Amino acid sequence: MRISTNDKNTLDRNPGDGTMNGKSVTAFLLSPHCRIYRHILLQVAVLLITINVFWYEPLQVVSLLKRFGGCLVYFLSMNAVIYTNLYVLVPSFLLKNRLGGYVLAAIVTNLVVILFLSVTQGMLFEVILPVRNPDGFATFINTFSGILTMGFVTAGSAAISLFTHWLRHNLRIDQLESTTLQSELKFLKSQINPHFLFNMLNNANVLIKRNPEEASKVLFKLEDLLRYQINDSSRERVALASDIRFLNDYLNLEKIRRDHFQFTMEQEGDIGSIWIQPLLFIPFVENAVKHSFDSEHPSYVHLSFKVEENRLEFRCENTMPAVAVSNKVGGIGLANIQRRLGLLYPDRYELEQIENENRYMVTLCITL
Repeated sequence: MRISTNDKNTLDRNPGDGTMNGKSVTAFLLSPHCRIYRHILLQVAVLLITINVFWYEPLQVVSLLKRFGGCLVYFLSMNAVIYTNLYVLVPSFLLKNRLGGYVLAAIVTNLVVILFLSVTQGMLFEVILPVRNPDGFATFINTFSGILTMGFVTAGSAAISLFTHWLRHNLRIDQLESTTLQSELKFLKSQINPHFLFNMLNNANVLIKRNPEEASKVLFKLEDLLRYQINDSSRERVALASDIRFLNDYLNLEKIRRDHFQFTMEQEGDIGSIWIQPLLFIPFVENAVKHSFDSEHPSYVHLSFKVEENRLEFRCENTMPAVAVSNKVGGIGLANIQRRLGLLYPDRYELEQIENENRYMVTLCITL
């Protein structure tokens, strides 16, 4: 029962998975650390099958040494069938869909082992043969019983080998899906990051031209935003409170840059205990800021976060300008965030968009 390097690395990275029964079985069958225990368990099973030679009643007249020899031959023969099947027949025939060749090779292997057993046990126990003088029917029953036993042993070992092969195959598929998922998520985040960074730098540039002293203060805040954007957002999960602070800093920058712009932010529930994937909400907020812009009238963006049991509700609402901005709901940010939500929370999120003449609102509900 071999295991590839990728399988080994995956099992080594998840030592805690043994707490669950299904994963414990998988780890036992595939992990290289359990190899010796698997073989010990197999040898115990074979010993329990073959040790009956010691207590077989017709052999009680035979010396203990010969009975031990018969048991050893039986034990080695069983192992020969099992390991030949596991390491030669199954990989060479069964896993390559050569069922006919496998059946023929298994029959030949079993017949050779049975013949070897007959010869060696006949030599060891010949002292009882004249006494018992078995008839033809008894000989047939004994032979058929031996063939049946070897057949069950062959089928059982083949089933174990196929099961471990199936587990290993599924493990590799899971690895591939996980790798693909992470690659796609990184690609989506790499599209969001430059887009958002460009907007922030553009904001800073506008402030430098209008108010250099104020721009100096803003650049310090921009440093915090960039640190979060580049460092913290690279983590798999961040505290929801950190993401909210990030959004608050971003909106404060917008408030300084734009006239007649206000924002509010509400929090309800145990926000501090929630951890989420980073940068989930910024595309919605960017979209709200962009499409609420009105140079002549007051505009606002209202954000709310509500945590209730295992459910997070995010709401982003913004005013609509007197002159509508084209392509309100478009943009690479929103397209990417919907794709990320589908990957991170399949069947566990709801996204609703409501629009009228005066406002536009997005509501996102996530089951954590």
